[in-house]
Amino acid sequence: MLAAELGDRQASVCLNRCSKLADRDSRFNVNTVGDVSMIKWPVVALDWIPRIWLSVLVSVFISMALLWSATGFAIAKTTQLQPPRAPQPKLVASRKGPLPADLTSVLEFETAPFPFKGVVPTTGRPFLDVTGPDGRLGHTTPYGHVLWQDEAYNDRRVLLHIPKGFQLRKPALMIVFFHGHGATIERDVLDRQRVAEQLTASGLNAVLVAPELAADAADSSPGKFWIKGAFGQFTGEAAQALATMMSDKKAVRTFASLPVVIVGYSGGFMPAAWSVAKGGLGKRVKGVVLFDALYGELAKFQDWITSNRSGFFVSAYLDGTRSRNEELQRSLSEQGIAIDNNLDGALQKGSVVFLPVERGYSHRDLMTNAWVESPLQDVLARIARFAR
Repeated sequence: MLAAELGDRQASVCLNRCSKLADRDSRFNVNTVGDVSMIKWPVVALDWIPRIWLSVLVSVFISMALLWSATGFAIAKTTQLQPPRAPQPKLVASRKGPLPADLTSVLEFETAPFPFKGVVPTTGRPFLDVTGPDGRLGHTTPYGHVLWQDEAYNDRRVLLHIPKGFQLRKPALMIVFFHGHGATIERDVLDRQRVAEQLTASGLNAVLVAPELAADAADSSPGKFWIKGAFGQFTGEAAQALATMMSDKKAVRTFASLPVVIVGYSGGFMPAAWSVAKGGLGKRVKGVVLFDALYGELAKFQDWITSNRSGFFVSAYLDGTRSRNEELQRSLSEQGIAIDNNLDGALQKGSVVFLPVERGYSHRDLMTNAWVESPLQDVLARIARFAR
């Protein structure tokens, strides 16, 4: 209604002005339009245009003008209230400074290696292949012994450690440690082998993630890490837990993108091998370190070394694994891979080191007494470009 009324008024004004102009000049296109007088406007007689149609045309014109103005105002207002979104970076860096003190925790994970109720891929048999008279489920180890699920394969806890001085604003690593036979993450990994303590002392800007494997038992089974991609899911859950420990939710994506270094001691060789082969992390795995652990799975380690020349590989060994270490060295040398037999200098991209440890050192104590008093600390301190 408002537009129609405005249109009628405008039409009346227009007709009055046109009548005056027609009285002054018989042509509608006389030189009365300023600078546009050079344009040859056609002579238009308005007498034949009914007033009602002219009114409708003017009304439509005014309505469109009002609608355009309102729309433009709304767009401008919306643009002011909602500025364009800034591009989201791939990694969300934490703004927190160096961590003032060590943070250590033991938490249960849904993606932990155990419990595991699947199939052993190398045999096609169920992992829990024994049922006791009381209904207990068990697993037959390669040595022929039966280990019961409720005793050896029921602990889903994971040891997490963030060292004092750690900074997410600097390049960082995730160290995943796989313990050996007859061990637990608290009694042995944390206390006896001092893995968290050695990480802190190394000066490496890294966090520690150590899952419980077969608890206090003689078995190297990887559990869920036999499954393709399961190790990658595990590191994703670790990222969430680490961010919670630091009270920094924004740090989850950063932790989830950290390069990974896998460390396996003794019987931890098997979860280490399956993690690099089937874990789904690809080039995110930047290093593999074995402590007298090359008891098997040579092909998986060899494939990783030859296909990932941006990573490093270290195997320190005693007499018990000497023959397999020498076998892997020969295979790699035949493929043109350069081998070092000492730890001089930093570990760089492509470094492959087989380090024979002198006789007289104990396999049980190798994590705390070998070529140096704290061999893990020594190896971690040599990783280039990740100093705290």
